[in-house]
Amino acid sequence: MNQRFQSCLLLLMMICAIGCVRLGPDYERPDIGLEPPDSYNEFDFKEKGLTVPEDRWWQVFGDFEIDKLVEAVLKNNPDIQRAAARILEVRSRFKEAGADRYPSVNLQAEYRKQHQSITNPLTGSMESETFDTWSLSLPASFELDLWGRLARAEEAAKAELLIAGENRRTIAQSLIAEAVALYFQMEMLERRIRINSQSIETYKESLNLVENRYKRGLTSVLDVHQARRRLAQAEAALPSLVQNLGKVQQQLAVLQGRYPRTGQARSHEADYYQNLSPVPPGLPSDLLTRRPDILAAEARLRQLNEMVGVAKANRFPRITLTGGFGYASGELDSLFKPEAELWNIAAGGLLPVFNAGKLAAQQRGAEARYQQGVAEYAKTVLAAFSEVEGSLFVRKQQLEKRKRVVNFLGQARATQEVARQRYERGLTDYLTVLESQQIRFSAEENLVLVDFSIFSNRVTLHRALGGGWGNPKQSDNGEKSD
Repeated sequence: MNQRFQSCLLLLMMICAIGCVRLGPDYERPDIGLEPPDSYNEFDFKEKGLTVPEDRWWQVFGDFEIDKLVEAVLKNNPDIQRAAARILEVRSRFKEAGADRYPSVNLQAEYRKQHQSITNPLTGSMESETFDTWSLSLPASFELDLWGRLARAEEAAKAELLIAGENRRTIAQSLIAEAVALYFQMEMLERRIRINSQSIETYKESLNLVENRYKRGLTSVLDVHQARRRLAQAEAALPSLVQNLGKVQQQLAVLQGRYPRTGQARSHEADYYQNLSPVPPGLPSDLLTRRPDILAAEARLRQLNEMVGVAKANRFPRITLTGGFGYASGELDSLFKPEAELWNIAAGGLLPVFNAGKLAAQQRGAEARYQQGVAEYAKTVLAAFSEVEGSLFVRKQQLEKRKRVVNFLGQARATQEVARQRYERGLTDYLTVLESQQIRFSAEENLVLVDFSIFSNRVTLHRALGGGWGNPKQSDNGEKSD
């Protein structure tokens, strides 16, 4: 490589080292006019002595089956797999955008065999000639990013990669919340099936009692028909519960990437509600800063901000350097001799002169899209606070409702027992017994439904918070775990 070509390369390296000026605004988190409180308003500060769970928020329920369910969803769910593949696609575009900031160098080899006819100036006759040409060169090109257009484009691609990552976390958190909520719905249906089965057994015992009394002439046939009617009603309700349970089981199987199957209802402990730990007091509102949809919305703002810089830089001149170094010869064995050496270097510029305001309109459009992004970001943040406050408000009402339902159930059970004893002694009619039984089992179902609402509300709260209330765990690669 001769001295002149080396000088050109040195000049190119010096230009690259100078750097570039980035046109357009640097990103700053916008002021959306919302000042969050230190803690959430809808919170009861009376709960004390609580332990703070890990950020793997589903473990707060203390159910190993839920842990296995979430693990299967994260591993096998097709939506999560598609989101992961989407990250790989966006990461490739980010690398592609970054590559535009560096010189492009290619290796070009060519062999040409050419036959042509020429006129001999001395004889005037046509003569033909065949000759070979061998060449090997390294053409290169490089755009000087004087105004930061390529740097802004790379930052925009990086923001898109962040969006894809947060979207994957959003999908994962949503699917986890859906799976855990379905799991509690499955438990609720299984408990209702158990209550229904218990009521059927109770109505069968009552029917035997009434029939025995009828045979002894102690009661009328009306009581027998009423007992049979209530038993038939309880038995008719069972298929619908089993059907709903099967649907939920199939939905859970699909979320885990498995073939939809159904199974038998499981049995559960009586006072399972006590396994649910309370929400710690003084829940800080800044937990929302890790919600993946909010982080994605802010990454979107970064991307739109960088695109404003790209649009602005497009209105300024572009300077491109091109060059090449290689060898060309008619003989292969003399290709790399000094006399076969060739090189070239050139610089070219492109300055927009007239485009009928197209580039200015593109910049204004980019600025307008950024303002839309600010509004969307503000909407996302406000909706997130609304979801958390709403979940906390509903939680307070459901906890109060549960206290009253538990008290009502205790009274219903006592009333049923007294009604049964009075009926056996002939002090009341059988309709009173049936009514007390129906109220008791209805109260038990109501308690199951209230507990399901409380557990579902906890899932909704964790989803609204973007996880638990502990410090988010870090994975091996430094990213937040799902």
